[in-house]
Amino acid sequence: MKRRRRKWIEFMDRFILLRDQPFMHKLFVFSSLLVILPVLAVGIISYQRSAIEIEKEVRLSSLHVIDQAESNIEYYLQEFEITSLKIINSSEVEDFIQADAEKSGQEETLSSAVRNFLELQEYSRPDISNITIMTDSGRVIDTLGNRNYYPAPKMKEEYWYESIPHNGMIRLVSRTLKTKDKEQPVISLVRRLYNSQTLKPVGMLVIDINFRRIEEISNKVTITRNGSFSILDAEGHYVYHPDYSRLGQNGDTELLSKLKIEDSDSVMLKNDTKNFVTYTHSSNLGWTFLTSVPYDNLTMGINQIRKTILITIIVALVAAYLAGYGFASALVRPIKRLQYFMKEVEVGKLDGRVHVESKDEIGQLTMGFNNTVEKLSALLDEVYVSKLKEAELSLKQKESELKMLQSQINPHFLYNSLETIRGMALEGSQEDIAVMSNSLGKLLRYNLKNNTLTVSLREEVKFCEMYLQVQKFRFGDRFDYKLSIPAWAEQVEVVKFSLQPIVENCFVHAFGQSSRQIMISIAVLRVSEKACIISISDNGSGMEEEVLSEMKYNLKRHSAVSSGEHIGLINVHQRILYLFGEEYGIDIQSKPGEGTVVTMCVPLTAGSREEAI
Repeated sequence: MKRRRRKWIEFMDRFILLRDQPFMHKLFVFSSLLVILPVLAVGIISYQRSAIEIEKEVRLSSLHVIDQAESNIEYYLQEFEITSLKIINSSEVEDFIQADAEKSGQEETLSSAVRNFLELQEYSRPDISNITIMTDSGRVIDTLGNRNYYPAPKMKEEYWYESIPHNGMIRLVSRTLKTKDKEQPVISLVRRLYNSQTLKPVGMLVIDINFRRIEEISNKVTITRNGSFSILDAEGHYVYHPDYSRLGQNGDTELLSKLKIEDSDSVMLKNDTKNFVTYTHSSNLGWTFLTSVPYDNLTMGINQIRKTILITIIVALVAAYLAGYGFASALVRPIKRLQYFMKEVEVGKLDGRVHVESKDEIGQLTMGFNNTVEKLSALLDEVYVSKLKEAELSLKQKESELKMLQSQINPHFLYNSLETIRGMALEGSQEDIAVMSNSLGKLLRYNLKNNTLTVSLREEVKFCEMYLQVQKFRFGDRFDYKLSIPAWAEQVEVVKFSLQPIVENCFVHAFGQSSRQIMISIAVLRVSEKACIISISDNGSGMEEEVLSEMKYNLKRHSAVSSGEHIGLINVHQRILYLFGEEYGIDIQSKPGEGTVVTMCVPLTAGSREEAI
């Protein structure tokens, strides 16, 4: 982890902070970023917010327009529902249905009366193209008569015929009315006919309504340029569409999959034109009313904003470059002059002085350099050749003292740095970072202090638990741990810093391809009057037989492999042998897929032996 942190810091210094780049280059890059990043952030946020607001406005506008069109069309079609009730409840139609059922022989006379009645109803409404009564016995009365080139019995083969409600309710379907001269798209109002005496269905009433009035309503639906208005029935067939060739056909598969029939909403269809579709469902008609707008129409203004932002960034970049170049030149020029004289001093030319142009930091640095050169020149004049060796020995002694002092300062610097990070985390309410920093600081102090070779098991477990808590921040719920330390075992002496390398080895081998939670357990068991075993186990992926055999072999010969793997376990094993003797040490047992158990045998102290008994 420390190596990864060092690599990350080195990467930051070299490639982000431009550590090795010329000062001129750094000033140019940083000044450019100070201009570009704010402008880019404002531009992106403005672009996104504009797109959201435009979509919101189009959706609300479309829903308002659809609601108006829906209300007009519902009211308009309710008039035809009333007309259908008037027809089926008329005496002419009832007499005709009764005569057809009884085969009384008066069907022809009654058919003529019914036709005249239907023609009268058709003439009263210019938007009715045809009225058809078709009985189950096969009799058909059609106001078009011979002009109808589409036989009425063929309607029984169409997709909607069998789905007409049996409760007397109407159904509206989209059809094509064929005459001698043309084909006319119509909306057909279909209703079952019933015998008033037997209450059994005896036929169908079909009122064909042309699109004259619906087109007028649709044309008043003002959307954006290239927008369209359409209607789908309950089965997803087009009842109305500006392209008449699509009437009666199924709607787009992507559209039907996204429609929520029970509510109104807006969806984005990622088809060839990428349309923004707003829809609402009519519970009275069972229809879905839709408006479709090409997304390019919505984003025309947004694209203009994007171009403006791009031009602004380019202009700002050029201005930043020019300003940065001039500013950097003014800063770098005295620094380069100072650098030139420093190279002169390096080769022993101490007679030159740098001209001081200002009283800022660079000017003060130049004055300090001149003073240093003067003092150095005077010092060289005063020092005799006989004293050079003495000075060299003195410098070497000071260098040793400096290294010794530095070795003492570095740990304290790390302690103070971690404590500073902890304080900053607490101020920022980052409890996790504060706890982790505090744990790392304590672990560092525990690891580096060298006043003793052994510690109590209680102290070793305490700092091992800190390591586990640090790992908890990394793995979260992927692992947990359990400590089972009897009271008598807390005073057992163990090798200092012996548990953490073993627990760390659990993380190396336990986390494999399995997604289950890993449990790490630490327990103590007394095995004799003089010894106890500390068991560190996990239920992870375990080790292959070859890896386990290699580790046992290395433990036996008291050395690590050449690659340095498992060196922590070998180190702990060797220290136990050196401090406690050959009868103590580490053993490893593991099976692939079942986990690993590492046992550490240590002697019992006098006090812990009495408590264990």
